[in-house]
Amino acid sequence: MNEVSLARRWQFLPHPIAALYQSTFLIRRALFKKLKPIAQEMGGDILDFGCGSKPYRSLFSACTSYIGVDIAVSGHDHADSNVDIYYDGHKLPFDDGAFDAIVAFEVFEHVFNIDELLQELKRVLRPGGRILLTLPFAWGEHEAPYDFARYTSFGIRSVIERNGMVVHSIEKTNASVEAIQQLWLAYIDLRLLRPFGLFGKVVRVPIAAVMNLAAIVLGRILPEDGTFYSNLVIQADRPLDAAAAAA
Repeated sequence: MNEVSLARRWQFLPHPIAALYQSTFLIRRALFKKLKPIAQEMGGDILDFGCGSKPYRSLFSACTSYIGVDIAVSGHDHADSNVDIYYDGHKLPFDDGAFDAIVAFEVFEHVFNIDELLQELKRVLRPGGRILLTLPFAWGEHEAPYDFARYTSFGIRSVIERNGMVVHSIEKTNASVEAIQQLWLAYIDLRLLRPFGLFGKVVRVPIAAVMNLAAIVLGRILPEDGTFYSNLVIQADRPLDAAAAAA
């Protein structure tokens, strides 16, 4: 693994010490905590759709195979990607029911033909197999111009169910206080500090430390209503038969 890939890995799998310097610690930590127990129970042949650098690959310790698929032209280059197969944006080059599980992390907001994609993912997923998705909710536009949507928990449930799959669970990460603080941290890092290069990186350390720790403490004290959050973590199943989908 090269240095760029290693640095990117620790952005997604943050150590607690990262709270003292990382401007994306809150959102990455919350996703990691949700994904880890789910991933460790997922076995068989897994497809990582929109895989990029496969940042969560190490969590899937029980899988038989782990294949990453991505599209060649997107809002980011693939300098540090770990793609096994590129596809054309419409047809996945796999047989029906080829995978026991499919994962897609922070991908669906970049998909305009969402129904076509879900039908294709369902095709290559075996009956009874599971799809694990994460989606941003409170986050700025990114990977321009390929950022098309934000889904509420109700919206993504409707999209998944109308494509013949059964939603198993929908969980939210970073309740209001942490989600709001994360947006402030991203703004300060990207808009105020990054233009100053090395100086900005140095200044970011104490700011991130204070704001991350304050968010964690205040998030445990202040009331939450569950309507504002950073991400959704969704698990859905392909039914064993058509009757199960209609039930």
